[in-house]
Amino acid sequence: MTVVLFTCAGQRVDIVTAFARAGATTLAVDVDPLAPALHHADRQALVPRVDHPDYLATLGELAAIHDVRLVVPLTDLDHVVLAGAGGRLGDALVLVPGLDAIHRCSDKYLAHTFFEAHGIGSPATWLAESLPPDPPFPLLVKARRGFGSRHIFLAHDPEELAFFLRYTTVDSMVQAVCRGEEFSIDVFCDLDARCLNAVPRTMIESKGGESIKGMSLRDGELIAFGARVAETLGIVGPANVQCFREPDGALLVTDVNPRFGGGFPLPTAAGSRYPELALALAAGETPEPNLGDFEAGVVMTRYFSQVILRDAGGGVLEPVVETAIPET
Repeated sequence: MTVVLFTCAGQRVDIVTAFARAGATTLAVDVDPLAPALHHADRQALVPRVDHPDYLATLGELAAIHDVRLVVPLTDLDHVVLAGAGGRLGDALVLVPGLDAIHRCSDKYLAHTFFEAHGIGSPATWLAESLPPDPPFPLLVKARRGFGSRHIFLAHDPEELAFFLRYTTVDSMVQAVCRGEEFSIDVFCDLDARCLNAVPRTMIESKGGESIKGMSLRDGELIAFGARVAETLGIVGPANVQCFREPDGALLVTDVNPRFGGGFPLPTAAGSRYPELALALAAGETPEPNLGDFEAGVVMTRYFSQVILRDAGGGVLEPVVETAIPET
């Protein structure tokens, strides 16, 4: 079975277990021994922080020991490191796009200018020093390199705008507020950046920037838009395209994350087969695009869960098998 190494595994139990169901042997790594995904993987290991000089060497050692064939990062934190790994991870396929695409996705202002240059809709966006004299309020003060809806402030007038530009502690930009309906499109591309599938979903409810309720949607315009954005950027593997459909029908992309999105369970349940496609790429296969091949109308509603551990001695934590609560 193909061994898949998941970096920055964190809480992404959903992704690790989906690959296991697809037939992979899962190896999850993280800096935190309490990362839940470690304890749902077939194998686990602790690694240094992403910014540690030994991080990549440690991944290389694990790849050799476990004969890893596929590396899947579960956050954006180590994309640049992995993209520049060269042969340091053996023959494993590293499922990240090139450095240009990574930099465009990580810098929201750079992404905006890229989309404008390629005729892809994007909300009006300015750097603070290049704001027009009479911008259209309300406006967002938004981190250029933010994630999880952090460092975003809504300004209703010039006074609030000036305040938030002073208040924010990160490099920021100013963006027009989208007034339409928000959608997420989970896409998956092959090694030549051909989009193999794109699964739109509604954003019924989100918390902390992550979708917790949504429904898969067969919308040909959104499917084509997600594929176009992914292919124009040069995405390899998974990405999540966030966009709005404005009242005039225009589609405006607001963010692209070149990884499996927070709402990953929904396209998986809808039949995206993204883990199977990733394993096929790792095996040297060339799957054909099959846009729209998923089930519409599948609804996701998420909840909290947990892993219960006990100290097995010697610093080893082992999962506790929880017994069912007896019926009364």
